[in-house]
Amino acid sequence: MSADLERWRLVLGPAAERHTGALGERAAARDAALDWLYSRDGDLDRRDVRRGGTREGGDGPSIVTTVDWIDQIHRLFPKETVERLERDAIERYEIDDVVTDPEILGRIDPNPALLKAVLRTKHLMNPEVLAAARRIVSEVVRQLVEKLSVEVRTAFTGSRARRPSHHRRARDFDLRRTLRANLAHYRPEDRRVAIERPYFHSRTARRLEQWQLILLVDQSGSMAGSVIHSAVTASCLYALPGLKTHLVAFDSDVVDLTSEVDDPVELLMKVQLGGGTDIARAVDYASGLVENPRRAIVAVVTDFYEGGSERRLLHTVKQLCEQGTQVLGLAALDEEADPDYHRDLAGRMAALGAHVGAMTPAHLAEFVAERHGT
Repeated sequence: MSADLERWRLVLGPAAERHTGALGERAAARDAALDWLYSRDGDLDRRDVRRGGTREGGDGPSIVTTVDWIDQIHRLFPKETVERLERDAIERYEIDDVVTDPEILGRIDPNPALLKAVLRTKHLMNPEVLAAARRIVSEVVRQLVEKLSVEVRTAFTGSRARRPSHHRRARDFDLRRTLRANLAHYRPEDRRVAIERPYFHSRTARRLEQWQLILLVDQSGSMAGSVIHSAVTASCLYALPGLKTHLVAFDSDVVDLTSEVDDPVELLMKVQLGGGTDIARAVDYASGLVENPRRAIVAVVTDFYEGGSERRLLHTVKQLCEQGTQVLGLAALDEEADPDYHRDLAGRMAALGAHVGAMTPAHLAEFVAERHGT
């Protein structure tokens, strides 16, 4: 069987064998590993589809435990495929022993999907498993801090200056100078200027003024990615001169984690995902922390599904905006910034003067930096 036919057979399942031919031994092992995971999909039953034969007494090798399956996929598939399979096991099918068995934890490379699963299930872990999980948290957080700290430094390096720069960054594009320098290449027939040489602003050191960032993070289960990135973002911003950073987690209660913000690993190990959501209580708490209203940013990271009083929430948001405080309502704070949120409540907050949307951590750092330099 050719490689292309084998790939189609693995995708389509045993029903395709009359067209592709039977699988060889290694391909059959791959099919068994895929079936172990994806035969859990309820949609297959509704469509009367059977992916493979391992659960129905077929010829493929029998895979009994998650440990066996992890060993199989590491032997049978390339690294990119293994990462996808592990992510689906954790996120799509919620196979909890992937993150509660120390042997399995020792086999999987640390990655953000695994970190989310650890945060969701660490309350199930015994001390031995928790120690293995901490290794995963430490490694993923180290990678995230490494990446974000560079972006934060770039955002806070300086403000735009009039002198040109050889560093080409989209946010520093000098439109006016570029048009002026390239007017000789104007094409009247299509009313366009051909840009032969673009120009960019350089940056100068910012004048440091004391600003306050109060980051409120919804720790309901659906917000795991945003909780992780909020902890890392707060840690990277915490040491900046002229910026006082607070980190507050909330569900139906409010927990001020600012004392732990310089250690995002320890902070994340204390977060308890799940529970209710009282955004109003969290925003009330933040309003009590504001020192200078016109130099404060209150950023609420939440899906806007309020379990508390919407009326109280909107009243406090209105007061904060009227006193000059910048209010951010972030439906997501992670690399995807692709949220699912309650648009009606978010829209009503925006109507009161809040900035509402989704941001990556780097965008939040830029937002803070732009205010910080004024």
